[in-house]
This record gives sequence, structure tokens and C-alpha cells, in this order.
Amino acid sequence: MSHSHAWNTFHRPRRLRRVDAIRRMVRETRLSVDNLIAPLFLVEGEGIKDPIGAMPGQFRMSIDVMVEHAADLADLGIPGIALFPAVPDDLKDTVGTEGLNPEGLFPRAIRALKAAHPDLLVVSDVALDPYSSDGHDGVVEGGVVLNDQTLDILGKMAVVQAQAGADIVAPSDMMDGRVGFLRHALDEAGFSHVAILSYTAKYASALYGPFRDALDSAPRKREGIPEDKQTYQMDPANAMEAQREASLDQLEGADMIMVKPAGMYLDVIRRLKDMAEVPVAAYQVSGEYSMIHAAAEKGYLSLDAIAMESLIAIRRAGADIILTYFAADIARRLRSQ
Repeated sequence: MSHSHAWNTFHRPRRLRRVDAIRRMVRETRLSVDNLIAPLFLVEGEGIKDPIGAMPGQFRMSIDVMVEHAADLADLGIPGIALFPAVPDDLKDTVGTEGLNPEGLFPRAIRALKAAHPDLLVVSDVALDPYSSDGHDGVVEGGVVLNDQTLDILGKMAVVQAQAGADIVAPSDMMDGRVGFLRHALDEAGFSHVAILSYTAKYASALYGPFRDALDSAPRKREGIPEDKQTYQMDPANAMEAQREASLDQLEGADMIMVKPAGMYLDVIRRLKDMAEVPVAAYQVSGEYSMIHAAAEKGYLSLDAIAMESLIAIRRAGADIILTYFAADIARRLRSQ
């Protein structure tokens, strides 16, 4: 039996897959610790490290515990953390007043983190939902989430966070015009050096459940409160619309733009990377993390392998920065390679 295949002898892509050294040498996509931001959940109190049931390995931490944990992240070379506060119900109201309190949990955490780890970047969340008794990212009136009235609150919130030492403010609210409003508010207050990472294409996704449970920030189920966020977060069916949002955010002064979620929106990441003039971030959200862990716990997938592959895919799609709950685990793996 002849094994001669002269017609394709010259083209054998497997030559570049033959051994690990060659595979590493020709690898197109590189994942580095420099690409990672670790999201962290914050609660009031001392000595608290409360496990989040749906997110194995993730915790709600008091400021003192978070500062200790941040030391480990800094030692791993992770450039920054993204903070999200869990605020007690008795401090919530319809206009997110607690988000403007310079002595509130969030600003105190930022100050403590910057004092202990000045070189670790702090990315602060700008939105009403952690502080809102309605559970929405803006002010609700007559069953409608109001855009322009919310902007004034967001601008003041961003300034409070910048005063506390935030390096990057990240508006996650999806109100129209908020990037320009925040840029003006920060500049007027003397914080022209503080960057804006805009949640540019934040979709009305079903993947946010574990996060909302961790912060108790879901829309409240009562009359007059919209049951979901579809009037301001993006329709998962739309991709071209993300390009419009990206164009507007860049015109308004965004220093970085973000796609959220990441894994089911790789095409959107690529679209924005191809047209953007600023770095593109992507947020591998709580539901993505929980699904990977659930499949691994069932024995369906290898946790380490799928976690790495998922982040490689997000990088390959074009993300320069990835917010991921796998940040510490991946940083350790990258260090050991």
C-alpha cells in the first residue's frame, strides 16, 4: 500500500505542533499576569471572610481582611483590583445617598488599600445599585429609571471615590452620557489624572445572578420597580450597537472601554478591539466563573484547563485587560510555567 502523498508534502501544519518548545515559540496569543484585574467583594466589620456559596473560592471580606488578601495579589504581580461593596439595607435609599458618604465603607476601603499597597491599582465601581433600595443602577421614578437625574449622583460618587484614592473609576450603570459627565466632574474637582474604565457594552445578561446575590443588589420585586435592567443595559442580540456605545464613550473621554460579560460575547470584544483607539477590557462575570466551577465539581471538565482556556479565548478575541475571579489562580499558574 502506497503512502505517497506528494501533492501535500510541502504543507504540514503539524510540524509547528510537534514539541512544546515549538508550540511555545509560535504561540499567537499570550496571557500574562499583567492582563488581569481581580474583582473583590467588600463588607462592613472586622475579621470577616464570608464564603460566597455560588462562587467557590470567593469571599465577602471586611477591610482588614481585604488589605491582607490584596498583599497576596500584589505579590503575584496582579496590577489591580476592582472593588464592589455589599451595603446593609438600612443604609440604602432611592437615590443612593450612602454612595456619596466620604466615610462610608467604600471610600474607607480605598484609603486603606492605597495606604497599605500604593502600587496596587484600585478600580472603583460607579453605579447606584449597591446603595439603592430599588436595586437599580439609576434613580427610579414612576417605574422608569431616570437617566439625567442619575448622572449628577454618579458624578459626585466618582469624585468621592477619587478623593479616597481610586486610580480608575469604572461606571457600570449604562446611563447615556455618563462618561462625559464623570470626566467633567473629575476634572473640575482636580482629578484629571484619574482614569475612566467605562462599562461600554454591558449586556442585560442572565449571567449576573451570583454577583447580585453576593451584594444583594438585584432589582427589588415590588410595584413600581422595573423587574429587570433591559431599558438601560444592552440587548444580548445586538453587536453593532456596542460599536456605537464605544464611539460615544471614546468621544466623551473614556480611557478604557469594557465588554461585559466576556465568554459569550467574544465577537463583541473583537468588534471593539478592531475599531477602538483605547485599550479594551472584558469582564468574565460571576455566572461564567460559577458555571466553570460547577462543571468541574461534576467531573465534566478540568477546572485548571478550562479556566486557562476561557481566559486565552478572551485574550484571543482582543481583550487587553480581563477582570476575572480566576485572577489569583491563573497568576500562580503563570508564575509556575
